[in-house]
Amino acid sequence: MTKLAAKLQTIRAEKGATAVEYGLMVALIAIVIIVAVTLLGGNLSNLFNTVATSI
Repeated sequence: MTKLAAKLQTIRAEKGATAVEYGLMVALIAIVIIVAVTLLGGNLSNLFNTVATSI
């Protein structure tokens, strides 16, 4: 019975670890998206303004 309890605890620990890893990946992806939008946002705004004034 103790072997079964030990296996269950390791499975729970692994699920918790994967949840933390997925959370970190989502956070890193969100940071990359925010940085990309911030860096490219000004360029896109200038491009749209140039197209708008040329029309």
